[in-house]
Amino acid sequence: MKKAFFQGISAGILAAIAGFVYLKIYQNALGTEFDKIINLGSISGASIFGCILMALSYWLLEKFNKEKWKGVINLLIAVLSFASIISPISMTLPLDIKNPELFPGLVIPMHFFPALAFFCLVPFFKGSNS
Repeated sequence: MKKAFFQGISAGILAAIAGFVYLKIYQNALGTEFDKIINLGSISGASIFGCILMALSYWLLEKFNKEKWKGVINLLIAVLSFASIISPISMTLPLDIKNPELFPGLVIPMHFFPALAFFCLVPFFKGSNS
């Protein structure tokens, strides 16, 4: 369980770093300022929480000897990542935000960072979550 937790935390931190770097690059390149809506805390919290859930699901599959279901879990993670973009697309931003139409372009890619980070780190933790 400790190794699964460490995998989730590691992937979450990696995703949070990628999200923060992307936030800074996006805002500087397009001259936007979305700090009232999204910040390092929200990026980190969502990334770490999501990656811990992914690691927990992998750990449960290994604990119950259902590793053949990892493909189903991977598919579920991908579907949930796609489904999660509904929120930023339908979000109404405060009226004082400059260029609100650029907000989805910022946050939609970030919704895929936790899954990408988790899947990138899986080989380093393979078979070690028991």
